[in-house]
Amino acid sequence: MGLQEWLPFVFSVANREKLKYNYFIRAKSMYQNYFIGELLGTLFLVLFGCGVCGGASLKASKSYKSGWVAITAGWGFAVMIGIFISMAAGSRGGDINPVITLMKYGLGKYSSGWMVTAIIIAQLIGAFLGAVFVWLIYLPHWKQTESRVDKLSVFATIPAIKNGFANYLSEALATTALVIIAGALAEYGNTYNFSDGSLPYIFGFVVWGIGLSLGGPTGYAINPARDLGPRLAHAVLPIQGKGVSYWSYSWVPVAGPLSGVLFGLCIIKLFLTK
Repeated sequence: MGLQEWLPFVFSVANREKLKYNYFIRAKSMYQNYFIGELLGTLFLVLFGCGVCGGASLKASKSYKSGWVAITAGWGFAVMIGIFISMAAGSRGGDINPVITLMKYGLGKYSSGWMVTAIIIAQLIGAFLGAVFVWLIYLPHWKQTESRVDKLSVFATIPAIKNGFANYLSEALATTALVIIAGALAEYGNTYNFSDGSLPYIFGFVVWGIGLSLGGPTGYAINPARDLGPRLAHAVLPIQGKGVSYWSYSWVPVAGPLSGVLFGLCIIKLFLTK
């Protein structure tokens, strides 16, 4: 093969390698953006959500015993803030919840299982770190609070009445409602001229409404990362007189929401998809 035949072949190989390299760089950048965005967004979700629980549950706090309405409102604002932070930090979706990430994967919004795995890991890390910051913010209040249950309730959900199946069902159905609403917005949001900037506010109100209406039985985790990350933080942090982290219940706020994703996706695909 002469030089004239070799040159096109060499340039062709070089161009293919360049395209592969550029694709790798773009993919790496996208993974990093989503990872950092979801980590920071979930951190702020838990910071404000568990923060309002700390104010309502820990003695000597100025918002002590502020009640369920304040807690659900705080979690609604936490969702809104978390989504804004997540999107501003690079995550286009602003999921801050494995339930939403898996719903999008089921609807084809995400095509890569690796991407979904990376996002969920970021959410778990963010939830853990957010809980650590809550512990630091209320640092002198742990000693003032005798109740071990109240201390745990700052971090993780606890059922009002312990009944494994009923608690699971409550979490599954509440999450199903969340997934259906999120799916409706994803499929038909443009019909009502919802801008991307309005969605965090809408989801904040949705979570507030779910908390007020459906959150009483279990404390409405509806987000495995929101419960598992802070529960782990409760287990490892040196909280005075904290007691156990109630791991025997921890399967409910994980299995319930994951089941809710499946139920919700079935309904979306049967009745809501275009």
